[in-house]
Amino acid sequence: MAETHTEQVLVIPTHLLHELGYFQGFTANVGRYLEELQNPRNASYRPRSEMEQDPSFKQLIPYTIFRYKDSAGQSFVFHYTRGTGQGEARLHRKRSIGIGGHISVDDAGTPDPYSEGMRRELDEEVVIDSPYREQCVGLINDDQTEVGKVHLGVVHLLDLERPHVRPRETEIVAAGFAPPPELLAEMAAFESWSQICLKALFAEG
Repeated sequence: MAETHTEQVLVIPTHLLHELGYFQGFTANVGRYLEELQNPRNASYRPRSEMEQDPSFKQLIPYTIFRYKDSAGQSFVFHYTRGTGQGEARLHRKRSIGIGGHISVDDAGTPDPYSEGMRRELDEEVVIDSPYREQCVGLINDDQTEVGKVHLGVVHLLDLERPHVRPRETEIVAAGFAPPPELLAEMAAFESWSQICLKALFAEG
């Protein structure tokens, strides 16, 4: 009988987040957390099917947002709707501003598994036809949703020279760029992480 492949994903113990400083929602204090969260001694690879139901671990997820500013300085943010064929059923049909995914044990053989996993997920899901500047701008922890209880997001902002991002996956639909106020006005349609990022990064005042 053929052995069933079980996806192994990168996790950190939830108590580590509490030791470093618990927060709900968004924090821009990347320096307080990132080094320890990405330290190999704090990480392990465990079966994703188990980790989706075990809040004693957090799956570490790079969550990448694309922003373009035109010549007048107006910002536009990439957004899309999740199809029903993507892995996380609890997010199906939700709108999103973030491209993200798990760090896999297949990334573990590289010098920087986190960065390799982030690049791999971007390459799998979208085509970026523009130079860009990347910065890590914050973290998301949302223990108010079932998905959020078992995931921890690391938010990366990619500032593009041109608004040229298109889906590679068929499950990324209705994609495009829109001004943040337009997205904020439709907040209820977005997944919780996108709501958190829209308010933290793009809401005025």
